[in-house]
Amino acid sequence: MIEIKAKLVRADAAIYATGERVECLIEFIHKVGENIENVNNDENLAWASAQLHCYRKTSFSVSSQGKSLDLSEMIGKTALDAVTQAPGDIIITTKPKILFCDLKLKVNESKIYFFNEFVPRNGPPTYKGHDIKYFYRLTIATQRVKSKVQTLAVPIRVLPIPPIARPDELPITEETNDELAPTNPFLEKREVSELETSWHHLKNVIARRAPKFYRISNKRGFVGRFCLFKPAYKLGEDIVGSLDFANCNVRCVQFSVKLQIQEICLPCNNTKNSNSDWNDSFYLNSLDAASVASEVAANNLHKSSTSGNNNNKEDLCGEQVGEVTTQVTSHQVCYAMLQTQVVVPIPLHVTPSFRTDLVDVRWRLHFEFVTSTMMNFGKENPVEGELQSPPKIPVETMMWNLPISIYSANPLQIYSPSQAHSLLIK
Repeated sequence: MIEIKAKLVRADAAIYATGERVECLIEFIHKVGENIENVNNDENLAWASAQLHCYRKTSFSVSSQGKSLDLSEMIGKTALDAVTQAPGDIIITTKPKILFCDLKLKVNESKIYFFNEFVPRNGPPTYKGHDIKYFYRLTIATQRVKSKVQTLAVPIRVLPIPPIARPDELPITEETNDELAPTNPFLEKREVSELETSWHHLKNVIARRAPKFYRISNKRGFVGRFCLFKPAYKLGEDIVGSLDFANCNVRCVQFSVKLQIQEICLPCNNTKNSNSDWNDSFYLNSLDAASVASEVAANNLHKSSTSGNNNNKEDLCGEQVGEVTTQVTSHQVCYAMLQTQVVVPIPLHVTPSFRTDLVDVRWRLHFEFVTSTMMNFGKENPVEGELQSPPKIPVETMMWNLPISIYSANPLQIYSPSQAHSLLIK
């Protein structure tokens, strides 16, 4: 029998960014089985190939016209028919790479092959939502002579890196003193790849500090002022803000802040009919990164909304909410406070903001304020000199949603060890 082992070269994390290279070591081993009579027989494999697949699984029906002609031709001619039987639709696939043809292995003999492939830039990230899922698999297929095709699937996680509209206008400088040294005409200048340019642009977007102040009030008066130091964050970062309750007309008793992800399913009639249209749909998110950097869309971040019911598909402003999932919750009691801070950590396992032709994934901060018109906490105790809390406090609850943008972090900074995957062919 033959055992196939696949191990990603990046063992610390099986996480890759769009446009990054995936490297894998594939080993074929001839092991001795239970049948002792065939110990001296050589094993023969006709061929083996490897390629990347991106699957999409939805809870609703999607028009078959959404598949491109190139993809349908590739599935019918070059891709594996056995792979198409996996749960979900194949939306992106790379060209298969042949590892070998007519491989003969003796007993306890092994062969190791190296596979590398770029993650498509126009693909969606790995996402597991309510109504739609995107996931990637590195498919290794082989076939023994006069036997069926056997496949080994290695899952990987893909993070989105939005491309920039004008990469030539963003100069990239290395963090060294090489540019200050005398130039040597005999040395070749290192070319900067498109992925490095996108990472540099993304760092500028995330590092830009632009404090925004929001006045919070209800029908009874001014509650407080919230300050958000920057509108864009990356995975693993802390969202830091401050609340100022000075000169308020309504006392805030307590509040909670929830980091929520919105899954808005787009109408199916907007499904595109070509692969280029898929690129345009995913490119809408790339313009968001460029607009934040140029402060063109800064005013759009002020468009927050208040809602009385979190489960509605539309808020009071008429905007579609979709499916909402809470990831992190922070709660504070702030009746006697004039100022306080808000710290909400962003988990590393969540999916950043992105948009495709079927779904729009957004992030927001959901505030719930418990307010009261009772400005004084209670009557002073003349004996002990302390404040005595009242037995009852009339309170009201108000909600406020503040949209934010969350981008990818460097995959090397996310620790997610990958295990070796194996397949035994008897």
